[in-house]
Amino acid sequence: MRPEPGQVLHFSEDPTITRFVPHVAPTSVRAEPYVWAVGTDRCPDHWFPRECPRALAWRGPTTTDADAARIIGSGCGERVHAVEYGWLQAMRDVRLYAYRLPAEHFAPVGEPPHAVVARVPVEPLGPPEPVDDLFELHEAAGIQLRVLDRLWPFWNEVTASSLEFSGIRLRNARR
Repeated sequence: MRPEPGQVLHFSEDPTITRFVPHVAPTSVRAEPYVWAVGTDRCPDHWFPRECPRALAWRGPTTTDADAARIIGSGCGERVHAVEYGWLQAMRDVRLYAYRLPAEHFAPVGEPPHAVVARVPVEPLGPPEPVDDLFELHEAAGIQLRVLDRLWPFWNEVTASSLEFSGIRLRNARR
């Protein structure tokens, strides 16, 4: 599930949204109200239930071969996503939807950018589209999906490496 040219996506478990209004997300470190979305490159970050903690790592321009082999795995692609066993059933059961939004209202946010935001209300380009099987999405994209007892040891290795990474909802991970 990726946007078409001129679009960005917003993923949600709510299929009833007819208009996105800027707001300050409860988890945001930013005080400005935004409508949040993602472009093609960051869509896989959101192929999960909303509250699912996940550690994401991928090869970047400064990634060493040794770090990629150690963390992603030799011959295992360019990207790995890790979740905890306790979230597998939620990944099977979740009804996730993608809203296609006009990209013209959005600008990158973060350094490096990890999302795009709009400062004005935005209406979807059409009805929300059900997102297919999350495991199949990962497989089709060539993204390794790793299941761990706890994310923190993996996360500590990733953040100390030369890989690029993102951690989402880590506050929900087991300690």
